[in-house]
Amino acid sequence: MARARTWVFDLDNTLHYCTPHIFPHMNRSMTEYVMRHLGLAEAEASALRRRYWLQYGATLLGLMKHHETDPDQFLHETHQFPELDRMVIREMGLRALLHRLPGRKVVFSNSPERYCRAVLEVLGIADLFDGVFTIEHTGYRPKPDVRGFRELFRRHRIDPRRSIMVEDSLDNLATARALGMRTVYIVRRKPGLLRVRRPGYVDLMVTGLREMTRCLPQLR
Repeated sequence: MARARTWVFDLDNTLHYCTPHIFPHMNRSMTEYVMRHLGLAEAEASALRRRYWLQYGATLLGLMKHHETDPDQFLHETHQFPELDRMVIREMGLRALLHRLPGRKVVFSNSPERYCRAVLEVLGIADLFDGVFTIEHTGYRPKPDVRGFRELFRRHRIDPRRSIMVEDSLDNLATARALGMRTVYIVRRKPGLLRVRRPGYVDLMVTGLREMTRCLPQLR
């Protein structure tokens, strides 16, 4: 692992599993926001969100472009989790798994900073990270936009050739590899479903962080 000096982790569905509880709550909150602020029925709001997601890669970007939405207001209203500690699902021994990785660790997420830091606290791993880089820091240009990556490298003095990106999104990993990073693809499925072709820009494909730590020699 001599080449890996910095580990860059995505948050949702990478450091914790959020498909069962957090993502459904977040999707409802975003639809309700569109209904409330644009005066749309639920079906119309859902359709608009889908259209913006397909066109821009994020609901927020479409709202900013076409409706002059305040991004901070949107992120605040759509990331309220009163019972966050009951919604977060973690891998067993997560803290110990991260402890085994040599080098600095940074979170890079398309979610807002307040939410990211709250999740890290719930997971009990906040102190293991040297930085948290979020959607606000990218100028609201979410991954896989290359500009967000470059700002991450600048702010945290990361040499992409000496770093590894750990993600559950292939689009984000493609950008990471194009910039010179090594890449780990987290597939949150049963191990038997991992029998799919690994893209050329992915160095390691695993079902979770426990498996990743066992496969570190493959990242040399």
